[in-house]
Amino acid sequence: MTATMDQHITLTHTRRSHHQPPAAKKRYAAQMTTLTDSQQHPVALITGAARRVGACLARRLHAAGFDVALHYRNSASDMAALIDELEAQRAGSTLAIQADLSQLDQLSSLLPATLARFGRLDALVNNASSFYPTPLGSIEAEQFDDLMASNARAPLFLAQAAAPHLRAARGAIVNLVDIYADRPIPRYLPYCMAKAALVALTYGLARELGPQVRVNAVAPGNIIWSDNAEKADSMEMIEQRTALKRQGSPDDLAGAVLYLLRDATYVTGQVLRVDGGRWLNI
Repeated sequence: MTATMDQHITLTHTRRSHHQPPAAKKRYAAQMTTLTDSQQHPVALITGAARRVGACLARRLHAAGFDVALHYRNSASDMAALIDELEAQRAGSTLAIQADLSQLDQLSSLLPATLARFGRLDALVNNASSFYPTPLGSIEAEQFDDLMASNARAPLFLAQAAAPHLRAARGAIVNLVDIYADRPIPRYLPYCMAKAALVALTYGLARELGPQVRVNAVAPGNIIWSDNAEKADSMEMIEQRTALKRQGSPDDLAGAVLYLLRDATYVTGQVLRVDGGRWLNI
């Protein structure tokens, strides 16, 4: 910006402030504050961010200008490599936080660490998830508690802690759910129950936190290969069960999350399926 342009902006600001009534002055001051804040990088806290989908989310949001607080549980080496990669692109733009989200005392450290590092929070992405089979007849209470803790309880308490900061930033939450939350698949009943609870949490938070905070969810379909036949994880099954007849990618999810965080300013309380049309054939 040139000196002439700076002088023009200063003079314009002075003239407007001099002639505007008090209410208009307050509105104009608020607009100027917002413009100043917008020059800072928005900050996103992403859980389960060390690898796979979480790492893809981190890269996509970072490339879009977000500073990122990245949670991980056990994947320390993966997280260190990701941090090095992102810091090489923009120094001072990342924070790694280790925690077991099933432990409330560890979960409660995520927000203070993020705020101490960046001073603000604009987005919360609840991506961390436990996922394993629990056949009916052999389900243990510990398995149920573990699946509920990572998939539903942790997002609730993180959202509760983040709410005042997201309200101040007029930010957003995106929860990673599952297309099978509504129609559970065999051998994964507690997991599907937990994801259904996360869908309910998405709807409830959208009502509780509006109008300042938008809350949505992304429901992945066949994104990463697994050994569960119910999830259409062979090319033949994909062609039979998905309308687009192809495998998705973590980047498809990352694009949906970025859209809901940054661009979808009149969207809240929605579950966006990113499944290639798998839902049509469940």
